[in-house]
Amino acid sequence: MTEKTVGRKRRLLTNALTAVLVLGAVGGGVAYTAVTVEGADRTAPTVGWAEPTTTATPADPAAGLAAGRASTPLSKLLLPVPDGYVLGADVEGYGNDHEVTAKEAVALFKQTNKNLYGKKRREFEKEIDKLGVQGMAMRSYAAVDSTFQAEVMVLRMKDKKMVREFSGVQRDMFEFLKLDKGPKIKDHEKNAACFLAPEPEEGDEEEQEDQLRSMICQAYDGEVMVTVTAYGAAPLDKKAVTELVKQQLDHIESPGEYV
Repeated sequence: MTEKTVGRKRRLLTNALTAVLVLGAVGGGVAYTAVTVEGADRTAPTVGWAEPTTTATPADPAAGLAAGRASTPLSKLLLPVPDGYVLGADVEGYGNDHEVTAKEAVALFKQTNKNLYGKKRREFEKEIDKLGVQGMAMRSYAAVDSTFQAEVMVLRMKDKKMVREFSGVQRDMFEFLKLDKGPKIKDHEKNAACFLAPEPEEGDEEEQEDQLRSMICQAYDGEVMVTVTAYGAAPLDKKAVTELVKQQLDHIESPGEYV
């Protein structure tokens, strides 16, 4: 491996770690915040959730609608709650149907590494500014049969190239961590990929069985990046999760079909 290749991988992983920390900061599910470049600790914590609710936040004229808010350009990109689902539990710290402004999203990104100081912090913040984040919306969905919950995050950036690059960095990071690939998303094989969290290893067989299984799917469409994190009891219904991801991506392509 050449020095140039090593340098590229280090930069890639540093940027990927930033992406992971951002995702971990806005939700539960597969929050790989325990991952470090050096240690590569593949931790998938057990996560519980409260009873689903139809209360949307922040409060607006559309709050309380079972299908979710659709009062802004970003919220309209989120899949209206489909048959077989209800709005899920709160995405940690944000409610179950929320939108973050560009300024708030950038601030959230910059808060993900508080251990940097001086020149390194300034360089880090410049890299975040280059992403051209335009805003972020999130919504949680709970299967009515209580088998799993999914958290969907839609992130808009300034241009398609930046979205593709950021998306590619995330996928490279998941592959570097040697996560098993999940099922493919029909009709979106080129712009979407899913990965499975490691199987639980701590505790006895019964304790492992009780721990949640997780899957994260990452996709992009134009200036929009989509991340879907699903978690539920074993065995996780991966087919149902991929169908939900497909509906979300189809909705972004043709929103009128799902409204």
